[in-house]
Amino acid sequence: MADYTIIADVSSYIVKTLREKMCPEPVPSPNNIEISSPAAQDVDYIVGLYLYEIKEEMQVSRPPVVERGRIQLVQPPRPYSLYYMVFINGSSQMGLKAPDIQKIIGRIAQIVNDNSSVYPQQLQPWLDEGEPPIVLSQAKMTLEEKVRVWQAINKPYEISLFYKAAPVFLSSEIVVEPPRVSEATFGISMRGNNGRGDGT
Repeated sequence: MADYTIIADVSSYIVKTLREKMCPEPVPSPNNIEISSPAAQDVDYIVGLYLYEIKEEMQVSRPPVVERGRIQLVQPPRPYSLYYMVFINGSSQMGLKAPDIQKIIGRIAQIVNDNSSVYPQQLQPWLDEGEPPIVLSQAKMTLEEKVRVWQAINKPYEISLFYKAAPVFLSSEIVVEPPRVSEATFGISMRGNNGRGDGT
C-alpha cells in the first residue's frame, strides 16, 4: 500500500494534469497553476488547488493484516478521503474578468470529468498492481457548506469547484508478530493387524 507521501502525490497529480491540459489556453503558463490556499498572500497565479480536509473513511473494509515481503505482516492501511477546492486567485495580476473566470472554471470541470481516476502505482511506481483506483468526484456539498469553507480562511465566497479524492490508502509501518507455537503434543497409537493393538 501507498507510502505517507501519497497525499502530496495526489495533489501533484491533479496540478500536473491541469497544467498539461489548460496551457496555453485558457491559462497562459503552467506556472499559473499552483498548490496553494486562497488565504496565501503576495502570490501571482491564476488557478489554485487547496486541500482543505482529510477524512478517514471508517466504513471502507480492510483486511486484518497485510503481507510485506514473504515473512512480515503489518497492520492494514487506513483509507482516507481528500477534499479539494479548485479556485481562481482573486489577487492575481492577470486582470481576469467574469467571462474569463467562467471559461477557466468550465475547462477545469471538463478536465476532471475526463481524468477522474488514477491508480496508486502511477503515483508510486514501486507499489504492487491490483490496488483500487483513486477516484476524483465532485464533492456533494450545498452552497452553505461551500461558503463555510471560504469563511474558515476569512475569505468571501467566490465561484469554485469542490472535489473528493478517494479511497486513498495510507500504509502502516507497525509490524505484527505472528502467533508462535509454544508447545506441540504428538500421540502415537500402536495397533496390530486387527486394529485392536493387543496382538490378538
